[in-house]
Amino acid sequence: MSLVLASAAGYSLLLRFGRNVRVLFLSDIHGNLEALEACLAAAPRHDVVVNLGDSVGYGANPNEVIDRVRQLGNIFVRGNHDRACAGLTDVRGFNYIAAAAAIWTNRQLSPSNLEWLKSLPLGPIFLPELPDLQLVHGSPRDEDEYLLLPDDAAASAAHARVPITFFGHTHMQGCFRITDKQQITYHPRYSSNRDQAHWDFPIENGGVHLINPGSVGQPRDGDWRAAFALYDSERKTVTYYRVPYDVETAQKKIMDANLPERLASRLQFGR
Repeated sequence: MSLVLASAAGYSLLLRFGRNVRVLFLSDIHGNLEALEACLAAAPRHDVVVNLGDSVGYGANPNEVIDRVRQLGNIFVRGNHDRACAGLTDVRGFNYIAAAAAIWTNRQLSPSNLEWLKSLPLGPIFLPELPDLQLVHGSPRDEDEYLLLPDDAAASAAHARVPITFFGHTHMQGCFRITDKQQITYHPRYSSNRDQAHWDFPIENGGVHLINPGSVGQPRDGDWRAAFALYDSERKTVTYYRVPYDVETAQKKIMDANLPERLASRLQFGR
């Protein structure tokens, strides 16, 4: 397992922003420009942006999404679709739909964006100014591991060197809290799945927290709205967000690109 230190372009977050740092977490954008722009428009004040991987794959705007996230900062973890779309791994490990999208994406990428994808670092990544957290795509022990069940989260938490891990990959917004005595799963509670909404989650002392901000561009938790999260380092609070976006335009772009129809239809249902 690699150990990567990131310092946000060489400057200290704490020196710039004082004791408290507000971190905007984006993950699994998957080439969905409409969802990304909706999240950014709804995002509250923040000091730094962290991207937990899979900026591309599935959606029809890989170059536009990469250009946009590169403008936001330089703290990234590579995802499995980032690797595949960059040609670093064989797409035969993917299902047919994911493989077709990865091949299409690779052919669309500009030379600059292709090289950028290839250069993304393997997690876990550590921020020296925020020593109690780490950044991964899949899990603390394997960038491709899916943390879907409490038992899997507990096994992976044993490999965490810090109490808070932010991860993506599953497209499921929520948190696992692992202690010596219990394994608890938390999912945000929203009153509906139509409007913009948020849910505050306080991080308790003790144990290990594995936190997923959800997928910006292709949620799979039954909620079609784009997902992201904000971490407040002083309050030790994660605020989860869901945001409506222009699904119809994202779907039309996928169909116009002759990508598999399933990639468009699933956006409507968050599956």
